Amino acid sequence: MHKLLRNGPLDASVALSWVTTLLNAAQRHGLTVEQLLAHAGLNTSQLQDARWPIDDITRLWRAAAELTADPGFGLKAGQLVGPASFNVVSFILQSSPTLRDALAMVQQFQRLISDGGRFQILAGDEKSWLIYHPQQGELAFSPHQLEAVLAAVVTFSRWVLGAPVNPARVQFGHSQLGPLALYQQVFQAEVDFNQAFSGLQLDNAMLDHPLPQADAQLATLHREYAAARLAALATAPDFLAQVREWLTSRLVQGVPPRAQVAQHFKLSERVFARRLQAQGLSYTQLIDAVRKDKACALVADSAESFASLALALGFSEASAFNRAFKRWTGHSPGDWRTLAAIRGGAASTAKDGAVRAASPKFV
Repeated sequence: MHKLLRNGPLDASVALSWVTTLLNAAQRHGLTVEQLLAHAGLNTSQLQDARWPIDDITRLWRAAAELTADPGFGLKAGQLVGPASFNVVSFILQSSPTLRDALAMVQQFQRLISDGGRFQILAGDEKSWLIYHPQQGELAFSPHQLEAVLAAVVTFSRWVLGAPVNPARVQFGHSQLGPLALYQQVFQAEVDFNQAFSGLQLDNAMLDHPLPQADAQLATLHREYAAARLAALATAPDFLAQVREWLTSRLVQGVPPRAQVAQHFKLSERVFARRLQAQGLSYTQLIDAVRKDKACALVADSAESFASLALALGFSEASAFNRAFKRWTGHSPGDWRTLAAIRGGAASTAKDGAVRAASPKFV
């Protein structure tokens, strides 16, 4: 069986629009959103998030497959995609000149849909392969996820082209899940399993056929907007940095329990713990690191008593703070402050000397 790739970033995520497609498919099987989320160990508050961690969407796919007991769940979910299923990327695809150009746009803006994979086009003389490379997180993808992706590509392509899009060949890197008739019904093509990769082989004539809603000016506007969204996503603060910042501002009130932090970030305790584990941390270790950073800065840069600083860092007494500081730095708070003053004085002297050397001399 083809081994799934595991080289995505630890903070890889999926847009809510793709999550919604999965939820809609589950509801068609009579499941409620609450049932599905509970079975996956997820919190309903996550429905307010624009993006979900990659492992959480995998948990959702696994839960849906278990609760529906439908071997064709992924294929059916992929067939539910529509004009707005991929947020702004949908509009870029619709206004592209050809299906090939639309797929190139998917490659460029894939991250706005999901960090969970990437597409590759291998062009041939008469036919071309569209290969999907999954990029999972800590959890192995459900094969239903892969089947949903290829089914969604074919379904959406038929929608934007306004004509049948029947691949010449379809193949998956995993074993067959459901009846072969269902695969053939979805793709209108022969399907092979346990192959070296998952992908669709498409006729070049179909890939290069003009799309009925092609609009160069509109496509440019959509691309500019998508590029801005992509840039914003790339510069968004990471989850761990947000948690550290929030904890630092709350330490003076005491160390908040893990449940309170999870609630603030609209996560269940279980999901919050998993997010930290993905960064190689426990909540205790995170609190210790936050306290250390703040303690070193406060001891060096303020004249506050160490008893006051202990309270500001959430310690019940100065002795506990002193022991922790010695463990963190190898120095007592008093020695650390003295060393900081010496370093600061040396730096100031060096700076003054440089300024004097650079100053003009009048004689």
